[in-house]
Amino acid sequence: MTLDRFRPVFAGPISRLAKIFADTGITPNQVTLASLLFSAAAGLCYALGETNNFLIGAALIFVVLNSLFDALDGSMARYLHTSSKAGDFLDHVVDRYADVFIVGGLIFGEYAGWGIGLFTMVGILLTSYLGTQAQALSIGRFYGGIMGRADRLVLVIVASLLHIIYPYAIFGYTLLGWSLILMGIASHVTALQRIHFIRTRLG
Repeated sequence: MTLDRFRPVFAGPISRLAKIFADTGITPNQVTLASLLFSAAAGLCYALGETNNFLIGAALIFVVLNSLFDALDGSMARYLHTSSKAGDFLDHVVDRYADVFIVGGLIFGEYAGWGIGLFTMVGILLTSYLGTQAQALSIGRFYGGIMGRADRLVLVIVASLLHIIYPYAIFGYTLLGWSLILMGIASHVTALQRIHFIRTRLG
């Protein structure tokens, strides 16, 4: 993931915010489920809002909240000393549903063709599967490659903001449409990188 290098920059603020949430009695699992609701709301807004900047703006806010809450739950669990395999499993399941909701919203919103949408969705789900398959093969989790989940979310956030500023087509697609195309290509490249990594480690 290209954004992994910036993780230490956000670790401090996320940790402080996690402590505030935890001290109110909110549980990490509740934050995880809230992130799922934000992703569903984002997907709905994208699906309905191709020509409506208000809905695109709402989708942008929901994606940001999904990203924030996805980062908070793990930090809260560590602070509360409640980290568990069950919580980790829930987090991964919710992340996959969130991917489907957000990208599905872009597909249903017809920012790009359905073929492109399917190509992108397959790439994203395959990439995510390979990240955990490495762990299943006792290699350890591997989330390397040019585009991980954080990269995808940042791309969608930036594309949404630019779409609001310039909602017109460029060579047949709006900027959100181009983000879907870029996401698809980069996800499949990432999948190939992860396949190569796993195959190399297996000997």
